[in-house]
Amino acid sequence: MLKRSLTAIFIPALACATVIAQALSPTHLHQPTLTPQNSGTTNGLIAVWPVNPQVVWASGRAGTFTVTTDGGQTWNAGVVPGAEALQFRDVQAFSASVAYLMSIGANPTDFRVYKTLDGGATWTIQFENQNPLAFYDAFAFWTPHRGILHSDSVNGVFPDFRTTNGMTWQDISNNMPPALPGEFSFASSGTCVTTQGGRNAWICTGGSDIARILATRDGGDTWNAYNTPLVSSPSAGAFTVDFRDPHNGIVGGGDLDPGDPNNARTAISNDGGQTWTLTNPPPVTGAIFGLSYVGHSGGGVGDNGRAVVITANDGGAAWTPDEGNTWFALPGVSGFWAVAFATPKAGWLVGTDGRILKISF
Repeated sequence: MLKRSLTAIFIPALACATVIAQALSPTHLHQPTLTPQNSGTTNGLIAVWPVNPQVVWASGRAGTFTVTTDGGQTWNAGVVPGAEALQFRDVQAFSASVAYLMSIGANPTDFRVYKTLDGGATWTIQFENQNPLAFYDAFAFWTPHRGILHSDSVNGVFPDFRTTNGMTWQDISNNMPPALPGEFSFASSGTCVTTQGGRNAWICTGGSDIARILATRDGGDTWNAYNTPLVSSPSAGAFTVDFRDPHNGIVGGGDLDPGDPNNARTAISNDGGQTWTLTNPPPVTGAIFGLSYVGHSGGGVGDNGRAVVITANDGGAAWTPDEGNTWFALPGVSGFWAVAFATPKAGWLVGTDGRILKISF
């Protein structure tokens, strides 16, 4: 009798497990379509920002930016005058005309924010760093006029800035949490800072003995710091963060030390970044440079918009339909620094030698 009962329980459970496995299989979910595109440049691309499925901006080395207005069928690349020796580690745009670039370089004043109102024909320098020890990693905007600019810590303080008019930048370092010894962020793909809604933002850090999330709910007036379980050291930490709504987000990171390549991890939060739980390890090595939700407010593949794509430069790339419970490698996808989506059918990976891949689910 007992054996019959166990058998009766086991068979439905097995059937249920089979259905779940089929639902999560890459065949059932359809592996994404990857389409190489011609970026118009051979300079390495570091950051990407889709405004919508047609208008996309990317930026990178040697003062380079490139923009498409037809979904990537044609890209028009340019170099910002005076920025030929700089790297544009971040880009954010709001139309085919309006975009911001953030540069880094060898000198303190090389950390700048540029803005165009005419599709890249002309650029204006809005911000030029004057702090000799600052290193600005990324920026993120809520609207065309409201955004934040984040730096590594200097003497225990994050010398961050904010704009509320899209023209001038004000110091908000006094609003930031105290920094841990050696704490900094990674300017790997312009995604160590992310915004959501009208006033929420998150910054991920490393460099110290704890990788943290700095979070604001009021547009940068006040911040809180929360610990993550990602590895952290002078070469490791949290590199990239994204939120699909005010509560649910994912952070990725790892270690740049080539002697310790097996720390690439993601963690998820369902309370706005206050607590984090490690997911199953993704099938990449090194450090996750960039990640993005496929559908930010539901409507993505997988379970209710929980699909995420990650890229780890030479360590490969992968995607998950369920925020890290199940992973599928993207075969042959290597050397890409950043990924971002306008819709599940319109995402882009950008990377070395000016390479761009459109990714569609």
